[in-house]
Amino acid sequence: MSKLKQIATAWFEAFNKHDLEMLLALYDDNAEHYSPKLKIHQPASNGLIKGKDELRAWWADAFNRLPDLHYHVIKLTADDEQVFMEYIRQTPGEDDLRVGEVLVINEGRIIASRVYHS
Repeated sequence: MSKLKQIATAWFEAFNKHDLEMLLALYDDNAEHYSPKLKIHQPASNGLIKGKDELRAWWADAFNRLPDLHYHVIKLTADDEQVFMEYIRQTPGEDDLRVGEVLVINEGRIIASRVYHS
Protein backbone atom coordinates (compact mmCIF):
# COMPACT_ATOMS: atom_id res chain seq x y z
CA MET A 1 0.00 0.00 0.00
CA SER A 2 1.33 3.46 -0.87
CA LYS A 3 2.21 5.98 1.84
CA LEU A 4 -0.69 8.21 0.79
CA LYS A 5 -3.16 5.34 1.00
CA GLN A 6 -1.77 4.54 4.46
CA ILE A 7 -2.51 8.12 5.53
CA ALA A 8 -6.04 7.82 4.12
CA THR A 9 -6.57 4.52 5.95
CA ALA A 10 -5.38 6.14 9.19
CA TRP A 11 -7.76 9.04 8.48
CA PHE A 12 -10.75 6.67 8.26
CA GLU A 13 -9.67 4.83 11.39
CA ALA A 14 -9.44 8.08 13.38
CA PHE A 15 -12.67 9.47 11.94
CA ASN A 16 -14.71 6.35 12.61
CA LYS A 17 -13.39 6.20 16.19
CA HIS A 18 -14.24 9.90 16.53
CA ASP A 19 -10.67 10.29 17.78
CA LEU A 20 -10.15 13.99 17.22
CA GLU A 21 -6.49 14.10 18.26
CA MET A 22 -5.57 11.12 16.07
CA LEU A 23 -7.37 12.77 13.15
CA LEU A 24 -5.75 16.18 13.65
CA ALA A 25 -2.28 14.61 13.93
CA LEU A 26 -2.57 13.73 10.22
CA TYR A 27 -2.91 17.41 9.24
CA ASP A 28 -0.44 20.23 8.75
CA ASP A 29 -0.98 23.11 11.21
CA ASN A 30 -2.13 25.37 8.35
CA ALA A 31 -4.27 22.84 6.48
CA GLU A 32 -7.39 23.96 4.64
CA HIS A 33 -10.64 22.01 4.47
CA TYR A 34 -13.54 22.62 2.08
CA SER A 35 -16.94 20.95 2.46
CA PRO A 36 -20.49 21.63 1.30
CA LYS A 37 -21.62 20.71 4.85
CA LEU A 38 -19.57 23.65 6.15
CA LYS A 39 -21.57 25.97 3.89
CA ILE A 40 -24.74 24.68 5.56
CA HIS A 41 -23.60 24.66 9.20
CA GLN A 42 -21.23 27.66 9.05
CA PRO A 43 -22.48 29.87 6.19
CA ALA A 44 -19.95 32.63 6.92
CA SER A 45 -17.12 30.18 6.11
CA ASN A 46 -18.37 29.79 2.52
CA GLY A 47 -17.42 26.13 2.97
CA LEU A 48 -13.72 26.69 3.75
CA ILE A 49 -11.89 26.52 7.08
CA LYS A 50 -8.17 26.91 7.76
CA GLY A 51 -5.87 25.64 10.50
CA LYS A 52 -6.11 22.97 13.16
CA ASP A 53 -8.18 25.11 15.55
CA GLU A 54 -10.96 25.46 12.97
CA LEU A 55 -10.67 21.78 11.99
CA ARG A 56 -10.90 20.78 15.68
CA ALA A 57 -14.01 22.92 16.23
CA TRP A 58 -15.68 21.60 13.06
CA TRP A 59 -15.16 17.93 13.79
CA ALA A 60 -15.85 18.23 17.52
CA ASP A 61 -19.22 19.77 16.60
CA ALA A 62 -19.93 17.03 14.04
CA PHE A 63 -19.03 14.24 16.47
CA ASN A 64 -21.25 15.81 19.17
CA ARG A 65 -24.21 16.36 16.80
CA LEU A 66 -23.84 12.96 15.10
CA PRO A 67 -22.46 10.47 17.65
CA ASP A 68 -23.06 7.50 15.33
CA LEU A 69 -21.56 9.11 12.19
CA HIS A 70 -19.53 6.53 10.27
CA TYR A 71 -17.76 6.43 6.91
CA HIS A 72 -17.63 3.22 4.88
CA VAL A 73 -14.69 3.15 2.45
CA ILE A 74 -15.46 2.20 -1.15
CA LYS A 75 -12.16 3.00 -2.87
CA LEU A 76 -8.85 4.84 -2.41
CA THR A 77 -6.90 6.09 -5.43
CA ALA A 78 -3.52 7.79 -4.97
CA ASP A 79 -0.77 9.44 -6.95
CA ASP A 80 2.36 11.21 -5.67
CA GLU A 81 0.56 14.23 -4.21
CA GLN A 82 -2.99 13.29 -3.30
CA VAL A 83 -5.40 10.53 -2.54
CA PHE A 84 -9.00 10.41 -3.71
CA MET A 85 -11.29 8.72 -1.20
CA GLU A 86 -14.71 7.45 -2.17
CA TYR A 87 -16.93 6.52 0.76
CA ILE A 88 -20.47 6.27 2.10
CA ARG A 89 -21.42 8.69 4.88
CA GLN A 90 -23.78 6.92 7.26
CA THR A 91 -25.64 8.30 10.24
CA PRO A 92 -28.97 7.21 11.76
CA GLY A 93 -31.95 9.27 10.65
CA GLU A 94 -30.32 10.42 7.41
CA ASP A 95 -30.04 8.81 3.99
CA ASP A 96 -26.65 7.34 3.16
CA LEU A 97 -24.57 9.81 1.17
CA ARG A 98 -21.94 8.82 -1.39
CA VAL A 99 -18.94 11.15 -0.96
CA GLY A 100 -15.71 11.89 -2.80
CA GLU A 101 -12.90 13.56 -0.89
CA VAL A 102 -9.41 14.56 -1.96
CA LEU A 103 -6.56 14.74 0.54
CA VAL A 104 -3.58 16.76 -0.71
CA ILE A 105 -0.49 15.55 1.12
CA ASN A 106 2.95 17.11 1.46
CA GLU A 107 5.80 15.64 3.51
CA GLY A 108 3.50 13.14 5.18
CA ARG A 109 0.86 15.65 6.34
CA ILE A 110 -2.49 16.61 4.86
CA ILE A 111 -2.26 20.21 3.68
CA ALA A 112 -5.71 20.43 2.08
CA SER A 113 -8.89 18.41 1.84
CA ARG A 114 -11.90 18.93 -0.42
CA VAL A 115 -15.23 17.15 -0.07
CA TYR A 116 -17.62 16.61 -3.00
CA HIS A 117 -21.15 15.23 -2.91
CA SER A 118 -24.55 15.86 -4.39
